[in-house]
Amino acid sequence: MKAIHMYGAGDVRSIDVPDPALENGTDAIVRVVRACVCGSDLWPYREMPAGADGQAMGHEAIGVVEELGRDVHGLRRGDLVVMPMFAADGTCGFCREGAPYGCERITFFGRAGFAGAQAEAVRVPFAAANLVRVGAEADDALLASLLTLSDVMGTGHHAAVVSGVKAGDTVVVVGDGAVGLCGVIAAARRGAERIIVLGRHRDRTDLAREFGATDVVSERGEEAAQRVRELTAGTRGAHAVLECVGTEEATATAIAVARPGAGLARVGVPHYPAVPQAMTAWVKNLRVGGGPTPVRAYLDELLPDVLDGTIRPGRIFDRTVGFDGVSGAYAAMAGRDALKVLIAP
Repeated sequence: MKAIHMYGAGDVRSIDVPDPALENGTDAIVRVVRACVCGSDLWPYREMPAGADGQAMGHEAIGVVEELGRDVHGLRRGDLVVMPMFAADGTCGFCREGAPYGCERITFFGRAGFAGAQAEAVRVPFAAANLVRVGAEADDALLASLLTLSDVMGTGHHAAVVSGVKAGDTVVVVGDGAVGLCGVIAAARRGAERIIVLGRHRDRTDLAREFGATDVVSERGEEAAQRVRELTAGTRGAHAVLECVGTEEATATAIAVARPGAGLARVGVPHYPAVPQAMTAWVKNLRVGGGPTPVRAYLDELLPDVLDGTIRPGRIFDRTVGFDGVSGAYAAMAGRDALKVLIAP
């Protein structure tokens, strides 16, 4: 079958690999119907040292169940399913406590040598605990929105949950990428009264407004923080801040725009050694959280809203390619010529 592997910075290839096979009774084989390139995939695309073996790529997919291990219950061959970005066993203490990111048997797709979702098929460990049956016919638009539930929409929702967004709040979303836009959707869904998105790409911020953003700030750094402080003079900053980029500058800005006692969610993969402005965050008594999103924990809540059209996060996809176009998709996203690219095998 075809799969996408990365062999170093800028070196993404579609190659032939063996078809996946069941290895354990809890496995399922899923034929991938839609996958995509994630913003986090761009970090190795820019920085990965060259290597002979390469790394399978991708952690976002929806697909159709083709094979089931003997111990998998609740799923059938032919089911359309959403595959979360990582698989947890569903039975350990952390999983039972609703913290699957702490599972000792966790498997991240497209990481540490494990198969990726940018492929024609993928083996899913602990299938019953992770795969969620859609139970509906889906056209292209619905498939795109369902795909976001495997990561970015769940991550935007996670940011809103961790930061404590509630009805009537003023919220700042740092970043106009896919996760930031899904954070706008999530904040609006939870009843935020004012949503300020920090971004400078007109097509993205226009979409953010359609998703529920009330204000756009295009400045960066201290200028952005000053502009937000002007906009939020009545509340003296944001009640909740969603940091959806992962850079030191973005995090410093997020801390600067938060009002005392605010919640700060850091869901952008961090690319800095320590959280900046630690003293400022301490003085403000900020509640800081975030990390890998427990996608499966949110699927039962978000899936109905996607199925009935209450939210349409699939609109973040602005380009579709087959496997032959994936290398160009990475280049387009890295060059900010595409927001998020959908892969249709």
